[in-house]
Amino acid sequence: MVRRYFGTDGIRGLANKVITPELALKVGQAAGLIFKNGDHRHRVLIGKDTRLSGYMIETALVAGFTSVGMDVLLTGPIPTPGVGMLVRSMRADLGVMISASHNPYTDNGIKLFGPDGFKLSDDVERQIEDLLDSELSKQLAKGDDLGRAKRIDGVQDRYIEFAKRTLPRDIDLAGLRVVVDCANGAAYKVAPGALWELGADVIAIGDEPNGMNINKDCGSTDLGAITKKVREMRADIGIALDGDADRVMIIDENGKVVDGDQLLAVIAESWKADGRLSKPGVVATVMSNLGLERYLGSIGLDLVRTPVGDRYVLERMRADGYNVGGEQSGHIILSDYSTTGDGLVAALQMLAVVKRHNKPVSELCHRFEPLPQILKNVRYKAGKPMESASVITAIASAEKKLGQSGRLLVRPSGTEPVIRVMGEGDDKAVVEQAVDDVIDALTKAAA
Repeated sequence: MVRRYFGTDGIRGLANKVITPELALKVGQAAGLIFKNGDHRHRVLIGKDTRLSGYMIETALVAGFTSVGMDVLLTGPIPTPGVGMLVRSMRADLGVMISASHNPYTDNGIKLFGPDGFKLSDDVERQIEDLLDSELSKQLAKGDDLGRAKRIDGVQDRYIEFAKRTLPRDIDLAGLRVVVDCANGAAYKVAPGALWELGADVIAIGDEPNGMNINKDCGSTDLGAITKKVREMRADIGIALDGDADRVMIIDENGKVVDGDQLLAVIAESWKADGRLSKPGVVATVMSNLGLERYLGSIGLDLVRTPVGDRYVLERMRADGYNVGGEQSGHIILSDYSTTGDGLVAALQMLAVVKRHNKPVSELCHRFEPLPQILKNVRYKAGKPMESASVITAIASAEKKLGQSGRLLVRPSGTEPVIRVMGEGDDKAVVEQAVDDVIDALTKAAA
């Protein structure tokens, strides 16, 4: 069944064009109606990042939720994992994060969390979509049943304390010089605060949001600024978060990137040594490098793959009992602590490894040499280019070229009209040729 509003991570699009006040109002009404069960006063907790459009969307959501009789708790800027944590802590019936994650400020989005702190299932999102396209006026609350809204204080301090408690009590960060790039986003206060309270010498950048500079030339998707700052300050490590702080990239003391695959390897091996892995394996997506799979195999761990999207990683983790999972892009899910990806908590786990072994990040956090991996995109306006006979033939030919030692992945984006083509293998030239052949076929089919 085609989903009309929800993508791989909530509802996302251009603010005031796709994500309009009218849509936000109806999302509040529809989600509120579905999560009102019983006679108690129902509560929804709403967090957001630092985008200018967050004020508009927040106000519309408040109107929607209160109009169906839900009380609203407003946190202000807070990381996405903080919403998941607070929904459970405050016994709310529903949680909302207003964010478009790593996208530019002109975009925004609505992510929904159930009372257990987890993102909603596909089935529940379909129920919300059905209500969005229906007439809701007859289901609105009357008189005394209308909801109330208020801002709550201290949520950033609560999140800082939560993040700190994910480390053993004998671990502090004294002696480490840390550069943290907050992407001018949701973690601009909590990330430097948590690192400082743990004893690190903290240099913060991307910590002056103005509503329009979130993810702009900073954060986990643009590592130029933090790489420069790490070298300039002779720091031990750089931590780059994205706009809503649910993903992270690490920069070692030499300015080299440590991506999500390397982080998974570091954390999995450390947790295995400590007896903390619930199962001998890690869950990752089809985008994770084949080098990670081979490395984990060499230390007796499996790599279980899912479709792209941290929600699918988490679903597999919950279904099969894994407690470590994530994406190459830096979404790291540690289900002992969080119900979604948490960039700060993942970085703290890695810092604990650095402190225990007292070795440089460059030595500890490059566990394997990634195989050559090529990723290219083709944008299309209409139609179904992947169903073209010439594209199907090109994909089959490319898979044959790569053979058993390589992989080819061709998939439509879940958030935009783009087809993504990824190839990897031991021979970079062969991988490039295979990907280019598919890209050529798709480009012609999409013309």
